Amino acid sequence: MAKQAAFVRFDECTKEDVDIVLENYKEFASGLPDRVLDHLRLLDGDFGGFQVDRLEHSLQTATRAHRDGKDEEYVVCALLHDIGDTLGSYDHGGVAAAILKPFVSDANHWMLANHPTFQGYYYFEHMGVDRNKREEYSDSPYYEHTREFVDKYDMPAFDRNYESMTLDEFVPMVRRVLTK
Repeated sequence: MAKQAAFVRFDECTKEDVDIVLENYKEFASGLPDRVLDHLRLLDGDFGGFQVDRLEHSLQTATRAHRDGKDEEYVVCALLHDIGDTLGSYDHGGVAAAILKPFVSDANHWMLANHPTFQGYYYFEHMGVDRNKREEYSDSPYYEHTREFVDKYDMPAFDRNYESMTLDEFVPMVRRVLTK
């Protein structure tokens, strides 16, 4: 068993305790890419009424961004943009943004957090919601960045005939971005 700190309350911790905790934290944190990829795999087989499952949707979104020449950080954001579907069903964009915040630009973080509202442009009216809800964000410096992500990569990524890259092809990118 790894060393453990001696304190039972934070106000009792010592420098030695903190060193032990930090050593364990570094080891645990190094496994983040694998945990994120394992969680992404939970989307495999989850169709939610769509023609493709959520993993394939994620792969299509990332493949489209990659083939369009977007940088690695952006491609990883495209891959992971819906990772929050399983645990954050009412704010999946916020979950993805929280996971990636330490590793991505402000523009990509904002894009992840707000992409569901931008995607709603294409279907909100069928739910009795104003399709132009994204216009509430028109003053944001990241409005066009997010609109482009949804319009070019996220929105069209439900095609069962599209040939996506495999998850294995994205793994090195995920590892590089999540260990910056």
